[in-house]
Amino acid sequence: MQTRLKVHLALFAVSLLYAGTFTIAKLAMPLYIKPFAFILMRVSVAMVCIYFFHRHFVKGVIKDKSDLWPLFVSAVFGVAGNMLLFFKGLSITSPINASILMLNTPIFVLVFAAIILKEKLSVNKVLGIFIAALGALLLMSGGNFHFNQETVWGDVFVTLNAIIYAFYLVYAKQLMVKYHPLTVTLYAFFFGFFLVLPFGLNQALEIDFANLPLNIWGAIAFVTIGATFLTYVLNAYALKHASSSLVGSYIYLQPVLATLIAVISGKDFLSVEKFISMLIVFAGVFLAAYKKN
Repeated sequence: MQTRLKVHLALFAVSLLYAGTFTIAKLAMPLYIKPFAFILMRVSVAMVCIYFFHRHFVKGVIKDKSDLWPLFVSAVFGVAGNMLLFFKGLSITSPINASILMLNTPIFVLVFAAIILKEKLSVNKVLGIFIAALGALLLMSGGNFHFNQETVWGDVFVTLNAIIYAFYLVYAKQLMVKYHPLTVTLYAFFFGFFLVLPFGLNQALEIDFANLPLNIWGAIAFVTIGATFLTYVLNAYALKHASSSLVGSYIYLQPVLATLIAVISGKDFLSVEKFISMLIVFAGVFLAAYKKN
């Protein structure tokens, strides 16, 4: 299978997993698990999974000690800060607000990539990202998206998360090229674990694990293994072989996939307007990713 096709399949899988995170995480949070405890669980489980996967299939090491600082910075922005802000924000605001505000990420990726990586801003890339953003907004315009005093801090935290996650996608790109992407991800989660531990330990000790319903255990498994371990591994692979802008542009597929999941599960219906909005999103992502060769 061609590398380019593998990259697109990896990014599609990431979008599919993230599409379910907004709603599934809210099943457990904050009623059963407080946000920072959930973050500690995400980082701990993903770190262990990545460690064993890396040990058996990669066995890479960081040879240049000067790269430990960039790895720590990647942990701050790509693991600790990003997760803490997102889950704290999601616990305060609504899933629809969070999912729409996350659509800012590819735009910030475009800006950071141009500044840090000197990535060329082609007309196709810029136009494609904005077309996809338009389609995503049209698709979600029928939802209960609204700002008010009850959700304002949650909306602020999610927006800050979008900015720093965009920075991570660009900043980590250089490390992903130099080392195996899973090696970079393992070190980022190792540092990230110690960064989130002070925030999540007390909240984690409050969890009544013995009385958690089965569906909450399912939500925990989905978020920690699916939406953390798998997404970071697949994103790392994509960053090694594709531009940061392309990786960021796939975020616009998340509302499309979330809508399709809702339709398939019988919780929503596919109207003509939604179908057209989906086509606009796909057209935008295709345009952003298009290369003549």
